[in-house]
Amino acid sequence: MFNFHFSIYLLLLRYKKLRQMILIADSGSTKTDWVLASDDGLVIKSMQTEGITPVHQTVEYISQVLQSVCLHLVPESSLLAAIYFYGSGILPSVQSRMEEMLRQHFPCVAIVEAHSDLLGAARALCGRSEGIACILGTGANSCLYDGKQIVRNTPPLGYILGDEGSGAVLGKLFLNALFKGVLPVSMLDDYLQSVGMSYSDIIDRIYRQPMANRFLASTSLFINKHLDSELLQQIVIDNFRQFVRRNIQPYQRPDLPLHSIGSIAWHYRELLQEAVTAEGYILGTVSKSPMKGLLLYHTQVS
Repeated sequence: MFNFHFSIYLLLLRYKKLRQMILIADSGSTKTDWVLASDDGLVIKSMQTEGITPVHQTVEYISQVLQSVCLHLVPESSLLAAIYFYGSGILPSVQSRMEEMLRQHFPCVAIVEAHSDLLGAARALCGRSEGIACILGTGANSCLYDGKQIVRNTPPLGYILGDEGSGAVLGKLFLNALFKGVLPVSMLDDYLQSVGMSYSDIIDRIYRQPMANRFLASTSLFINKHLDSELLQQIVIDNFRQFVRRNIQPYQRPDLPLHSIGSIAWHYRELLQEAVTAEGYILGTVSKSPMKGLLLYHTQVS
């Protein structure tokens, strides 16, 4: 009986601490991860919604998503102290509009901030320390971060003109090597069988269908399963080395650790280490998602 009442007492103490809560969102074009946490970093609840990109979506659509968050994640918004939203579509031109939409759905919240996914990556990876933060997923991006804000950014230019190090560019390099005979014919046959497509299907998918970058990045699933091939390993390493040369070297800060976030960085982290070291840099933290780092950033004492 004593243990039961003591447990209830601890829960009541915990609930008292939870009266100050924060809401953090990590949003991409496909999905948004939402985490409700106490001000000491304890995760209370989480959910996933459609992606939010204010540049391409209507106010009505975004409002529907935010209303879903209100209903299912934060029913009592008066207990919410702050909202921190990070998204790939949060350009300076739409930042204030996104913040206003958040305030409309959470009118009692004192602190409402909307920032780019790149600043989110920098805060998650570097915290309040100086460093180089990179995003290596379907696309790629990087910045020089001074512990407070982004001070330099090499334009990624997208997968046609740039995006070295990304899954999309990795897919381009892989398919090029596959169809031009750099890789064994047996691997070509295995790949076509695994995706159930022909050469003509792939050309159509890339040049005539939408979201070619996502299709190119999807080849990573096959590549990752066949990394016993030294030729494939070299393609991955070359992709990362080009990323460092074209995007990181312009910062001229080889003294700083190179931190990275995203699925490509995470699944190929050993080869990323090899590439970064070969280019004269030190690989720092590698993470699949920014949420853990963002929770730490927003709940630790400055």
